[in-house]
Amino acid sequence: MQSIIDWIVGLMETLGAPGVGIAILLENLFPPIPSEVVLPLAGFTVAQGSLNMVNVFIWSVLGSVIGAYVLYGVGVWLGLERLRKIADWMWLVRASDVDAAMNFFTKYGKPSVFFGRLIPGVRSLISIPAGLGKMNLVTFGLWTTLGSGIWNAILIYLGFVLGDNWEKATEYADTYSNVIYVVLLLIILGFLVFFIRRAVRDKNAEKSA
Repeated sequence: MQSIIDWIVGLMETLGAPGVGIAILLENLFPPIPSEVVLPLAGFTVAQGSLNMVNVFIWSVLGSVIGAYVLYGVGVWLGLERLRKIADWMWLVRASDVDAAMNFFTKYGKPSVFFGRLIPGVRSLISIPAGLGKMNLVTFGLWTTLGSGIWNAILIYLGFVLGDNWEKATEYADTYSNVIYVVLLLIILGFLVFFIRRAVRDKNAEKSA
């Protein structure tokens, strides 16, 4: 982690606020670079007078949105047909499950993108189903900007207020993340139980036929 912090500090010292944007762009694509470290550190740097708060915020949101569009493009490239074929190769998942998931996203895509940007572990990945469903680019950008703006502003402000103790913001974010991860794990386990029970039921039905 210290090497990541040193790299972020060097980036901000060299490029200023745009360095924050680059770090957040990479954070969207490479999970080892956590926004929970980048943004509070940027807020601390603002408190020291080295960077401007508004510039840091704007560049951080810009980095988030560009990174989101890259992953949106991954979703478009992957495509529904390819995803259906992948699902057909899997034991527990069917192509119809992909269709059901995409129907859900089509119906609730806007709030999914917005709230997804506030959930660690989902923040980046939510852009892929948006690309799969070919959500309107402007709509996707607006909801991504809004969600990212809230998340980024909170972490930057925490780093600014905490000052030398900016790393506590990371601790707060970790606590929040852990709660979210437990909820996500329970949801995943619920889906896993559903898929296994369905597979067993289908297998028994084939034997009875």
